[in-house]
Amino acid sequence: MVAGVVLVPNWSAGAAVTNDPTVDASTKATFQKLADAVFTDRTEALVDNHGHGNGKHGKQRTSGFRGHVRLSGTQSRHEDSALDQLRGRKSRLAELGEKYSAGSTTVTLDATEVHGRRAKVAVTETTSLTYEKPKPGAPKTTGFQAHHELTFKADRHGTWQLTGVQDTDDGVAVNQVATPQVATADTATDDNPPEAPRSSTSRSAPAKPKNLTSGTYDYKAMAAYAKKYWSNYNPDYPNYNGHGDGGDCTNFVSQSLKAGGWKHVPGYTYDFHKWFGNADIQSDSFVGVNEFSWFALSSKRVTPLPYVYQLDVGDVLQMDFNKDGSKDHSMIVTYRSPQGVPYVSYHSTNTYNRSVASLIASYPTAAYYAYRT
Repeated sequence: MVAGVVLVPNWSAGAAVTNDPTVDASTKATFQKLADAVFTDRTEALVDNHGHGNGKHGKQRTSGFRGHVRLSGTQSRHEDSALDQLRGRKSRLAELGEKYSAGSTTVTLDATEVHGRRAKVAVTETTSLTYEKPKPGAPKTTGFQAHHELTFKADRHGTWQLTGVQDTDDGVAVNQVATPQVATADTATDDNPPEAPRSSTSRSAPAKPKNLTSGTYDYKAMAAYAKKYWSNYNPDYPNYNGHGDGGDCTNFVSQSLKAGGWKHVPGYTYDFHKWFGNADIQSDSFVGVNEFSWFALSSKRVTPLPYVYQLDVGDVLQMDFNKDGSKDHSMIVTYRSPQGVPYVSYHSTNTYNRSVASLIASYPTAAYYAYRT
């Protein structure tokens, strides 16, 4: 009889349908633990651990995730590739005389955004690397903070798989494998901005000593400011991290130079001959990578150095990652070892006392610009 027929929607006639999985506190904690494993693996790939840890034949921490949160197959292959790249970087570092004997990485979960079967997780990575057999007087460690966004997707059984890792800072971290963002080429307000010559990365740099105790500027104050605010931003200035085109790097360098005696040159913000910055307003030259170079050269506050290994405390280093003529990143020298290796600190990614050798090993094809302040 027709009256006895029960009609059911045809979508339920196939495979069973499950509700969207719930992301509870336990799941969020596992997201955080997997992120910690990803970035710890990357850090350990740089450590000279003599066959232990996650070396070529060691066990990766991410391989221990088998339950309701784990790496996707594609992301697992991506991480294998990333670790291979970082092991190659470790070899280049060793050729330049730099090795790490230990590494420490911790990850904190900042935010979780869930839409059905997709989740985005924002995390902060804090990493410290210990230099192997540091020379007398040289830093024993280098450290940085980096921000990342992880993408998770849940399958029909409710298993969350990590499918993507994106760096959300504008800068460069020693365990970063993605190509850094490059700045949009800037055009000066007149047709003849000064152009800095490229600096050689050769270690055979002739001596270029710098007097740190007398002169117009207080270079130790510059380094002290950078040490104080490399990870805890000065609230007296705006924070441009995450705003693209270099982020907060040049703003941080300018603040450090100002702390050491650089004086404001007031005027229009867009005029690269002017230089000023405070909580309310900043000139383009105070916060812009290329505009800073134009101001610094035209004002004679800096002179170009032919070799990056001639840099000393308070000097400035800039990089052009893709050699398109537009500089992308600014850093300030906070230490120079007795053996002649400069160490830089910078924002975006927040980094303290990273050696120039590490930068060259990580970005061997970049163009470098060194400035004596």
